[in-house]
Amino acid sequence: MAASVRVLDGAGMGSQRPSVHDQAATTEPEAERLLVVVAHPDDESFGCGSLLARAQAHGVRATVCCATRGEAGTSALADDRAALATIREAELHAAADLLGVDHVVLLGWEDSDMVGPAGPGTLVAAPLEEVAAAIAAVIDDVRPHIVVTLDASDGHRDHVQVREATLRAVERARWDVPRLYLWCLARSLMEAWVRHLRSLDPTSDYLELGRLGTLDEEITTVLDASEHYERRWEAIRTHASQASPYDTLPAELQWAFLATDRLKRLRPPDTGGPLERELFTATSSASSVR
Repeated sequence: MAASVRVLDGAGMGSQRPSVHDQAATTEPEAERLLVVVAHPDDESFGCGSLLARAQAHGVRATVCCATRGEAGTSALADDRAALATIREAELHAAADLLGVDHVVLLGWEDSDMVGPAGPGTLVAAPLEEVAAAIAAVIDDVRPHIVVTLDASDGHRDHVQVREATLRAVERARWDVPRLYLWCLARSLMEAWVRHLRSLDPTSDYLELGRLGTLDEEITTVLDASEHYERRWEAIRTHASQASPYDTLPAELQWAFLATDRLKRLRPPDTGGPLERELFTATSSASSVR
């Protein structure tokens, strides 16, 4: 199924067309719905690629909401920001199709880049409440049973803005989101990545970002994503304008990052007990909610 595209303005005020939920309800029975909220094209694949593939395998309807078109990325394929934005938007749609995403929503802010002044129109220059309002509008449109955003533990300021805005959006949306997660980079894996990076490029700016990753003991949900490993790599390679952070890793570290999904559940709150081993309740009687 080709992913459809609806572009909302910066304040999150979309058109008066029927919601994603209403469109789906006219043609098929109720299905579990997932909303993944990210900052840039490629975040959906570099981060949540196997999660989205898992959603399709479980019959879950997935929507990706992306805040920017990735204008600040670096690529030999484009001469300016506008050209790169066009390329990266096309890559997002191609990866979404590959991963079985039902809908893609673009919010329209500009990529802020990792450092430097944040100019007008960039994501981090936008008031947090404005970004939260835009995401809340998407939540009310999609009516997701599960919302996932990145933990932002890689140090990128756009990721932090989207994480914080998503958490606020879930609180302010009219739709009551039953389950909210952060997709996590585990601290132990990020430390291994930093050691490897230091051996390759001891001058890398990433080495100045401090400790990265979510503490392993804070992770509540661990999913075996090995069956989606090759498909996730396909989605990553669809973003040909960008170099993935996994490209230079040794095979065993690539597998450690990409063959398992790690999440931190924020809603309902974690109360201890065994790790969750499934995310989608609709087709898995083995899932456990801690």
